[in-house]
Amino acid sequence: MAYENLLYEVSGGIATVTVNRPKVLNALNRATITELNAAFTRARDDEAVRVIVLTGAGEKAFIAGADVSELRDLPTSGALGGRDALPTVILRLGKPVIAAVDGYCFGGGFELVYACTLAYAAEGAMFAQPEVNLGLNPLWGGTQQLPSLVGKKKAMEVLLLGEMFDANEALRLGIINGVVPPKELMSRVRSVAASLATKAPMAVKVIMECVRKAGDVTLEQGMDLEAKGFGLVRETQDFIEGTKAFLEKRQPKFRGR
Repeated sequence: MAYENLLYEVSGGIATVTVNRPKVLNALNRATITELNAAFTRARDDEAVRVIVLTGAGEKAFIAGADVSELRDLPTSGALGGRDALPTVILRLGKPVIAAVDGYCFGGGFELVYACTLAYAAEGAMFAQPEVNLGLNPLWGGTQQLPSLVGKKKAMEVLLLGEMFDANEALRLGIINGVVPPKELMSRVRSVAASLATKAPMAVKVIMECVRKAGDVTLEQGMDLEAKGFGLVRETQDFIEGTKAFLEKRQPKFRGR
């Protein structure tokens, strides 16, 4: 698929997806959302891809939310939202997605960060859920994902006031994993991605799925999920390779089998 609003490249097991609309602060219109869905599906189905990095072009914005010019034309049923929305696609991908955030990260862009497996931000990055200031509610799971990250009271504050806060506050709240100088952002993210790309894919998938469901199931159910996942990874060639490499005191070479 040819992309008009994205850049897509694969190197060393890492697919980098860049929203490429810097003139409008990488705002998400319907065409861009369609392309993002296609890009994540492509990365999911490509066995050579172990990790996905999501970022935005330019230095002013990661993703500055939805394209407001299109909002009034959306059907009242909440098109582009619901259980098949883009954040859910990311959550169900089965592969780690790392957000590299520089500049503004608002609205739907912020909700994508919640869905990403890991997230790192440049110093100076700014975050907000400003939907309430437009007379709207978040559409991509902000009311569902944010409370599990920061607690209900803080989530209420972020969502109801719609005010901006910086990367250090996002780190303090546990929304992102680290803050780095802008010039070091992509090298830091690619370093983390490269490390993840060396891990056993099935083990990574099982761990992410168990963590994603933590809190939504009872402790007993969660322990059962872990046991079921262990049974799956125990049958893989990567498990054999991992244990053999450990005993031989060398780095394992996982092949996703």
